[in-house]
Amino acid sequence: MSSANTSKLRQLGLFAITWPIFVEQLSHILPGIVDTFMVSHLGDNAVAGLAVANQIVTFCIILFSFVGVGSAVVLTHHLGAGDRAGADRVAATAIGVNFWLGMVVSLLIWGFSADMLGLLHLPPSLMPFAQPFLALMGGTLFLESLNIAFGAVMRAHGHTREAMVVAIGMNVLNLILNTVLIFGLLGFPKMGVVGAALSTVVSRAVACAALAWMVRRQLKLRLRLSMLVRFCTDSLRRILRIGIPAAGENLCWHMSFMAITYFVGQMGETALATFSYAMQLSMIMMMLGISIGIGTEIMIGHMIGAGEFDQAYRQLLRSLRVGLAVTVVSTCSVVALAHPLFSLFSNNPAIVTGGAVLLRMSLLLEPGRTFNLVVINSLRATGDARFPVLMGMCSMWGVAVPVAWFLGLHLGWGLLGVWIAFTADEWVRGLTMYARWKSRVWETHARAVHAHVSAGAPAHGAA
Repeated sequence: MSSANTSKLRQLGLFAITWPIFVEQLSHILPGIVDTFMVSHLGDNAVAGLAVANQIVTFCIILFSFVGVGSAVVLTHHLGAGDRAGADRVAATAIGVNFWLGMVVSLLIWGFSADMLGLLHLPPSLMPFAQPFLALMGGTLFLESLNIAFGAVMRAHGHTREAMVVAIGMNVLNLILNTVLIFGLLGFPKMGVVGAALSTVVSRAVACAALAWMVRRQLKLRLRLSMLVRFCTDSLRRILRIGIPAAGENLCWHMSFMAITYFVGQMGETALATFSYAMQLSMIMMMLGISIGIGTEIMIGHMIGAGEFDQAYRQLLRSLRVGLAVTVVSTCSVVALAHPLFSLFSNNPAIVTGGAVLLRMSLLLEPGRTFNLVVINSLRATGDARFPVLMGMCSMWGVAVPVAWFLGLHLGWGLLGVWIAFTADEWVRGLTMYARWKSRVWETHARAVHAHVSAGAPAHGAA
């Protein structure tokens, strides 16, 4: 992709780039929502067990994403500068590294799933639901690690619609298999939570094969076994320079989230089930902000590669205005349907009423989260990747975790106190990231990145 293609991306506009990403990202969380909905027919205990097991799965997916995030940003820099050969080296490195990372994680979870759940203090009554689900889902996570790498490569090249089509197909297949395997239709045994895990594994495997084919067909990138053992060290170093801080910020959030989940677990099984349902619905509201953030990252990454720093600055401000408007509309829509949505998952009045209260609190929470999702992605696209993780560590562990414990457990406010903690954390980080962008400190990193891809030599001074 040349600089002409960069101009084409900008002419398409944020909406044309973002809506396929939104559908794709929504499709990634739909298996969890569908699993939760279908397993809810087996009882709230089954849902609570899956919620804890999914924390470990999500933690690992975030671990894989550091290669996806780093490679996507570095790819946009090369493509913005018209360096296709350099982009191909980055893509090959990302695919190989994520394959091995996925294999190691898969083997560890397969062998130690029960021990991991024990570390999270899972109640013994929930272990029969969570352990087999985690062993099967976690033991095949190498498929998801490859999907993340393939998807990042496709999106960076501007092929957002193709990645969207694969994600939709994966979800349709997952829904069909869930219906058959969980409830034992068409002569299959009734497999319960194991059926939910198996459905997701099969659909991920099909998606992986489809994405690999698209990478070869659309990008003309030949996938060879040598990719798994021979990496471009310069590409890997630059991927890690962006990806490790990004992963650090995401892992820090997830670890703080797991700590808060531990607090919620002490509030009882009803609170844990309510928390699980509320988080699933919150993810829907979050997806638009995530998609706008990724779309903005692609555009700004190309602009940085082309040396267009002022255009990049203005693009973030435009994207942020759009993101906030969309977030408010989508959150209001979900809140208006709070009771009917929770009634789909549970007929427990305490869960339905308590969950609706949490969603109403999201009217304050989600706009703050949008600042993070949009501005952090843009900072990474400029090469300014360390500040978000340092600020995130301070806020997550200095605001979210202690406030959740103090309000939720110490004062006995329960899940309401937890949601207040989430809201305070998101606004503190969101406003801080916005101030960082307005200061234009990131231009130092952006100029070093542009010099690297333009001159073909490693950048200095932006680490």
